[in-house]
Amino acid sequence: MASNRPAPEAPYGSIGSFDSSGIPDAADVNGQWEEWNPTEETVRPVRGRHRVAKQRGGLARSSTVLGVGVIAAVGAGGMATAQDKPAVSISLPDVITDNLPDAESLPGIGSLMSGDADADVTGSTDDGEAGDGPVTAASLTGTPTAAQHSSGADAGEALRARILQQAEQQQASADAEAKAAAEAAAAEQAAAEAKAQQTAAQKQAAAAKAAAEAKAEAEAKAKAEAKTAAAAKAAEEERVADLAGSWSLPTSSYTITSTYGQAGNMWSSGYHTGLDLAAPTGTPAKAVHGGTVKSAGWSGSYGYRIVLELEDGTEVWYCHLSSMTVGAGQTVGTGETIGRVGATGNVTGPHLHLEVHTAGGEGIDPLAWLRGKGLTV
Repeated sequence: MASNRPAPEAPYGSIGSFDSSGIPDAADVNGQWEEWNPTEETVRPVRGRHRVAKQRGGLARSSTVLGVGVIAAVGAGGMATAQDKPAVSISLPDVITDNLPDAESLPGIGSLMSGDADADVTGSTDDGEAGDGPVTAASLTGTPTAAQHSSGADAGEALRARILQQAEQQQASADAEAKAAAEAAAAEQAAAEAKAQQTAAQKQAAAAKAAAEAKAEAEAKAKAEAKTAAAAKAAEEERVADLAGSWSLPTSSYTITSTYGQAGNMWSSGYHTGLDLAAPTGTPAKAVHGGTVKSAGWSGSYGYRIVLELEDGTEVWYCHLSSMTVGAGQTVGTGETIGRVGATGNVTGPHLHLEVHTAGGEGIDPLAWLRGKGLTV
């Protein structure tokens, strides 16, 4: 306990009058008492219980501690309690008089002093339950000051600004995600369109290539066919030339006056059975191809007639001759003169009547037969 310098001694009776409970009159004390420091000689033994201040959480108290002020402060995080402040040790000298009552009998103190000795000055026990002391209630229910109101308003504005900032950040994040998703979707759509265009281009290129190949193939085929046709034509021309070299017209300087199958009453069969080549009398009659003279002589309405048999059995008849230069069994060559044109037999004028019969004896068209041998009649 702190001690001060000794005070001037004064008679005890100078304090003044006392009330019924033994407490000095307040007016006398306030008016006459200047400063009093108790000493060992002036202090009388204390009646009743005397508690020694017990340190709990850095807070000192004694049996005569009337209360500890707790300042409530409103901040951005909420209400600050006295535990947020550094602990302040308070030690007061005990006023001891012979007439002081016990502390338990004082209003508002008895309950505090009679409670658990471990209860602290804030009215709370060690187990966290609130006590009944009025000091705690008074300290926790104080009226906020203007500074506290201002601090709370600033904290509210700061909290509001922080919430708005977080909302803006979340909105910006959502917008960014939506934009990224839209860009990804657009990229996917563009890729799909590009792939579709590429596929279409590939199909178009394949179709164009196939068409070009088909065209080239058709052109090649046409060229091959044309080449084949040209070769065939050349071969035919060569064959005809060969035939023409081995075949000869039956006479020259002629005029066709009647053809095969022509109808008329001039012929006993009712139609013409050969080809009439009108020419002057004495015009040479030639062998159309190499062969053997089968017969040569008079033959009724045919006049003088020569039958030339070819190697394949075909017979060529030369009729109405004026003369014959070959006889039966004689072999002749292509273009060799075998007789001369005349007007013997049933005729109206000099001409060469030519008939062609197959090996079976059937008569055929001499004009077509000659042309088939490459001859131009």
